[in-house]
Parts: sequence; C-alpha cells; structure tokens
Amino acid sequence: MLAKYQICSRCIMDTSDPEIFFDSSGVCNHCLRFDQVAVPVLKRVGTSQGNRTLTTLIDEIKREGRGRDYDCVIGISGGIDSSYLAYQVKEFGLRPLAVHCDTGWNSELAVNNIENIVKRLNIDLFTYVVDWREMRDLQLAFFRASLANCDIPQDHAFLAVLYRMSVSHGIRNIISGWNLATESILPRSWGYNAGDVRHLLGIQKKFGTVKLKNYPTLSFFQRYLYYPFVKGVRTIRLLNYLPYEKERAKALIQSEFSWRDYGGKHYESVFTRFFQAYYLPRKFGYDKRRAHYSSLIVSGQLSREDALHAMEQPPYDERALMEDKAYVAKKMGISDAQFDRIIAQPPRSYRDYPSNARLFEFKNGMVRRLKHLKVVARNVQS
Repeated sequence: MLAKYQICSRCIMDTSDPEIFFDSSGVCNHCLRFDQVAVPVLKRVGTSQGNRTLTTLIDEIKREGRGRDYDCVIGISGGIDSSYLAYQVKEFGLRPLAVHCDTGWNSELAVNNIENIVKRLNIDLFTYVVDWREMRDLQLAFFRASLANCDIPQDHAFLAVLYRMSVSHGIRNIISGWNLATESILPRSWGYNAGDVRHLLGIQKKFGTVKLKNYPTLSFFQRYLYYPFVKGVRTIRLLNYLPYEKERAKALIQSEFSWRDYGGKHYESVFTRFFQAYYLPRKFGYDKRRAHYSSLIVSGQLSREDALHAMEQPPYDERALMEDKAYVAKKMGISDAQFDRIIAQPPRSYRDYPSNARLFEFKNGMVRRLKHLKVVARNVQS
C-alpha cells in the first residue's frame, strides 16, 4: 500500500491497491483505462453500427453451428451475469450447451438458480465435477502460499472445462458473461490471472501434497494457439454488444426464473464468499466491493455517494462469516487453529512465484497492435 492514503476523485478505488496512481485531477489509472478501453466499446452499443455488428455475430454463430446439436457453449454459475447471458442467448435463437463446473463449494441458492434457469429456458446442462481431493489440496496450497487470489483453482478449472466441452462437442463459439459494464475494474495485485497454468502448477508443486491427475488445466499454448487456430474455438463477450445494466438484469431474471439473490458478487460460491468477505480484507486489506462498485460508477450505474455509503457496511454478516470460516476449514481438512496460522502468515505477491506474467503482457501488447492495425482475425482473443 502507498504511504499516503488517497482515493480516486471519480470512482472509489484507493491506495489499498498498491499499484494505483492518479493524474493531476486525482483520477485513478483504472478510470483512465476505462475511458481508453471500455468507453469506445460501450459507445457502439445500441447504435446502427453496433446493431449490425451484433446481427452479423449472431448469424456467424448460427452458421458455424449448423448441423450440430449446439452452436455455442455458455458457462453457468447461478450468478447474475451468467443467468442473464443464458436468457439473452436464447432470445437470439441460439442453441447453447450450458456448462457448470462443480468445485465442491456451490451454495444451495446457486444450485436452485441454475436448475430454474436451464429448466425454464429448456437448455441442456452439463456439470463437470472436479476431483475434490485435488481441488481441496490445490486451494490449500494457495492459502499456504499467502497469495491474494486463492480463487485461481476454481476459476482456472471453469475456463479449462469450457474449452474441453467446446472441442468435445465440435462447438466453435464460447459465449462469456464477462463484461465491461460491471467488471471493468480489478487491480492485478488483488487478483492475478487465473489463466496462468505455470503459476498454478508452481504453487501446487511448492505447497501441495497431491499430484494433479484429474484437475482440468489450460496452458497458454492451448488457449491462444491450439484451441483458436487448430480447433477454431473463439470466446465472445456477448454482453459487451448489449445494453447491460446490473439492476435491470437482476429484475428480469428474478421475474423470469424466480432467481434468488445471494448477497454479493460471486457469493454463489461459499468459498468465494469467504475469500472475498473475510480472507482478502483481513489479510491484505483488499475489499473487492471497492472494485465492483467502481466498475458500476464509471459505467453510470451507481453514484459515487451511494458506493461510499455501501462501503460503510460490512461485506457480510459477521456471524455468517465465522460460520463460513469454520465450514471452509473443516471442508479442507484442517483445524480452526491451523487455518488461523495459515491466514496469519505474511502476505505474498504472485511475483514471488513462477508465472507467465511476461508472456501474457507480450500477448496483450501484440493484440493491441493488431487491433490498431485492424488486422485482428476471428480467432485472436484479448
């Protein structure tokens, strides 16, 4: 954290992000990046050009899926983004295969939400159950490494399974619920790249006790070369082509699917709820609500005043948090005292361990150059 406290004059990101910086007006780098990267994309939404691009994209997906059972794969978690995405995909007349990755931490609400959505939309659902012994050991390894992003084992598995299912069914399009309107801001220091398999395997090798024989992995080569250029699989962030407002989306899925709220972004997972509401704030001083609210502020969906007021409230009920903590420790096979000792270890950075960070930076730079030259092919992913 920087020596002098400062908060952005536009959003609510502050010096709890150790890499933050501000311009002469007190506006942070996250807002400046939003203006540079997200605004040009979001400005096209709903315009004649944007609508033509969207129509062309939907037509391509349908054409590439002709003669197959499905024309796209969607991930589904029971959260707002994936639930609304499922609705929109069906509205466009697409034939999705919904894929859920069960890592052992689903809340009852998430399970009910998923069941209601796929049933009412008449979508086929495939659930991939991750080997629990391996998942537990990998998650515990990340805790022992004292890293901020202990959600990498779950997120990496989700990503790997989507690609596996696409290839196994001959589907060329993965439609993602990630979006600029509600997820544009997240400091890298708070949540390093879940797609970095070198980082994941390095942590497991140093701190794990179980060999990962069944856990699904996705290498840099597979994601950016093999799957897109050999298998022809691409990822489409469909919500970036649509007007996407969180509260309207929430109201719609509540009305259409009897969707039930779970109290926070990504709280559909018990592990993620504990990780974001307890582990990160108390060990690192990171409150992910700050990034989530800031994303809504810059996209015009939340006032800065309302966000600051919301931050005055605790991230989750204290009693429920302590119950989650005890549950997580028990499920991972350690005592409360052992868990406390692990959490009390000094924080570390992803930079302290092996990673492909430079490789990802090189790839991102190349994609930016190609986009600038307007020669980005169908399969080049950002």
